[in-house]
Amino acid sequence: MSEPGVTESGMSESAVEAINEVPMRVVLADDSVLLREGVRSLLEDEGISVVASVDDGHQLLAAVADTRPDLAIVDVRMPPTHTTEGLEAALAIKRRFPDIGVLVLSQYVLREYATELLSTETVGVGYLLKNRVTDIDRFLDSVNRIAEGGTVIDPEVVRQLLSSSEKQNSLSALTPRENEVLETMAEGLSNRGIAERLYVSISSVEKAISSIFDKLGLHAGQTTSRRVAAVLHYLDQS
Repeated sequence: MSEPGVTESGMSESAVEAINEVPMRVVLADDSVLLREGVRSLLEDEGISVVASVDDGHQLLAAVADTRPDLAIVDVRMPPTHTTEGLEAALAIKRRFPDIGVLVLSQYVLREYATELLSTETVGVGYLLKNRVTDIDRFLDSVNRIAEGGTVIDPEVVRQLLSSSEKQNSLSALTPRENEVLETMAEGLSNRGIAERLYVSISSVEKAISSIFDKLGLHAGQTTSRRVAAVLHYLDQS
């Protein structure tokens, strides 16, 4: 029999709890001190560890390489040119460290970079407008989903990304299961998350998504992300 307060592995119960309660680790990048410190305070109040807080893309890449966080929260526009440094850094992080989640916060939607960030093959990414930070519960839910490998897309971002796209086929062609899969895609769940939610295999989810793309006329090689386009259908017709 184990001693009181000691597990069979020989570790104290408090040590096991400490291991199981390792906080999420986040790097923040925004040239606005007010926003950066506000987000830091919000995260730390929820027990999330902010391991670095920087104000430009170069510092962001260095901080991510040094600390290997679970998530990087990145402003689109940062010094020196205040154009696309944040998005370029986010893309660089996903290429070099694909397991690290990236959440981009923006007042603007930049089509070329945002579409690449939200590509069909990418997991653990998010693109939210900055005003969503004030919806604390939704923002924190997005942070957790992205850190766990999900994709979170601001509905307004999706609409702007695809505002010039031709209207696709109706959702009525989808089966009940495909509609369920699309609904969970719109919630930002990864393929694995969808499988767990619907109690099906990942291969079943992948087949359903492929069928959704086919029925909505979303073909590989087009300029907009098929996953984003599919979610747009759901948002527009739900």
